[in-house]
Amino acid sequence: MNLKAVLLTAVCALSLQGCNESTPITEEDKLGQLFKDEWSNRLQENPLAATSYGLREYNDRLQSVSPADHARRTGQDKRFLARLGAIPRDTLTVEEQLNYDLFQFVMNNRVKTAEYKPWRIPFLSDSGFHTWIVRISENMPFKTVEDYDNYIARLNAIPAYFAQQTANMKQGLQDGFSMPRIILDNVEPTFSAQIVENVEESAFYKPFTRLPDHFSDDDKARLIAAGAGAVEGAVVPAYRDLHAFFKNDYMPNTRKTIGAKHLPDGDNYYRHLVKYYTTLDVSPEEVHETGLREVARIRQEMEAVMEKVEFDGNFLQFLRFMRTDKRFYVDTPEQLLKEASFIAKKIDGQLPAFFNKLPRQPYGVRAVPDDIAPNYTTGRYWGAPKGGKRGGLYMVNTYALDKRPLYNLPALTLHEGMPGHHLQNALSAELENVPEFRKSLYPHAFGEGWGLYAETLGKDMGLYDDPYAEFGRLTYEMWRAGRLVVDTGMHYMDWSRRDAFVLFMKNSALSFHNIDTEVDRYISWPGQALAYKMGELKIHELRKYANDELGTDFDVRDFHDAVLANGGVTLPILDAKIRSFVKDKKAAQK
Repeated sequence: MNLKAVLLTAVCALSLQGCNESTPITEEDKLGQLFKDEWSNRLQENPLAATSYGLREYNDRLQSVSPADHARRTGQDKRFLARLGAIPRDTLTVEEQLNYDLFQFVMNNRVKTAEYKPWRIPFLSDSGFHTWIVRISENMPFKTVEDYDNYIARLNAIPAYFAQQTANMKQGLQDGFSMPRIILDNVEPTFSAQIVENVEESAFYKPFTRLPDHFSDDDKARLIAAGAGAVEGAVVPAYRDLHAFFKNDYMPNTRKTIGAKHLPDGDNYYRHLVKYYTTLDVSPEEVHETGLREVARIRQEMEAVMEKVEFDGNFLQFLRFMRTDKRFYVDTPEQLLKEASFIAKKIDGQLPAFFNKLPRQPYGVRAVPDDIAPNYTTGRYWGAPKGGKRGGLYMVNTYALDKRPLYNLPALTLHEGMPGHHLQNALSAELENVPEFRKSLYPHAFGEGWGLYAETLGKDMGLYDDPYAEFGRLTYEMWRAGRLVVDTGMHYMDWSRRDAFVLFMKNSALSFHNIDTEVDRYISWPGQALAYKMGELKIHELRKYANDELGTDFDVRDFHDAVLANGGVTLPILDAKIRSFVKDKKAAQK
């Protein structure tokens, strides 16, 4: 069928009366079909993503990631963009124009980023293809024998998948597009963590320890044997080969430089990443200066807290006290998780004072898995799989407890749980009458900017009920402000790793362990660290604007609902939406 016929069939299928070939196809119809085609293609190309969205058609396979596959996907993206460009934007409704703009943002970035072939570095300092795949069972159904057979097929596909990733990393070495050598000693253990002697110790084997009771004894015996065989004969050897390559071939031959600008065409690559992660037309130099101003401002507020508690010493001595005094630390992982959970429930009870609309989906508190915890960030949010058996997860790192101070927990919980990432992501997933791509859309400046903004709401909630907790909040804000300085510093201005470490050491109470892991994260993920502070600054700017314009009619609940109403958006789109919200409010006043 030609394209016109396909579109006509799709439109007719949605009509109660049916239609004939003379029925006109509107621009909205074309746009809607484009979104459906791209989404279907996206899930077909990425079977793990399809599984996380509740589709079972591809549960027996993994993604193919060869250079030819990446080139094919880029060609598909270009064709999707061409179809979008053929639709006159000014003929669309306001809501469809928003869909148009967000789709264009996504596709433009994918096509532009593909020019630099980032698939040659398929991992970060704390995660990557080799760690994500460990938890594939969390998204998969295990109700039928077929479900288990699909999972076994995926396990048996891991060697070929790893071989493609290894070939891509080899290509990166040849091209000078590799991870910096300086961070790899801490990364190397993540490549060997899944090499076990006993199959039953493998994280991949866990689904075979809880087979449904309604399975026959023959099916149980077969699945257990096949599962153990896949882990022992495919998964563990694949990790063993991957680790040997990483340690013996990759690590010795990676680049000695740190900055992204030293990659092939690195200057343009980093400038692109700055604009993508901030969603703003800004330069590295502008972001760097913004960071310096914020660092200076926050430092003054931190010094005021030090004076408030009448500390006898200078600022560096106060930081040492905050890092080492035992009153700020717990002795067991369970204690840390309980503290985080208690704070989370305190927050939950106050949410109606700040939001009119709350999501249906719950979230829990869980420890970061042991295999990735040593080099993992202090906390993170893991979203809920669609149709899965769990809600969102606020992941708390319980490794090295003497580096996990309690005074940071209120800010961390606000950011990763409610009203931060869980609230924002759960509401996005519940959006109605929008294309599927928007329900999971996560422009980093909006998403991480909201998370950092959420930390400041703790002041109105009374969570920073002592000066040390307030200092912990300021330490976290300094952490994000410092990112603007050190990310642009290392990737664009030839800062050393030590330069970045010293900035955080002298201006925050972050533990040295946290500073180490965070700086490695920024080195491995150029530009992403800029999203937090740039996004938060924009949200605070818009809140002040709305407050000033509306005066006594300003209601923070309405403002927050307006910020989150459209799911993930770029900062320019958010600016336009909040200004429209204020305009409508003022019109209603009259």
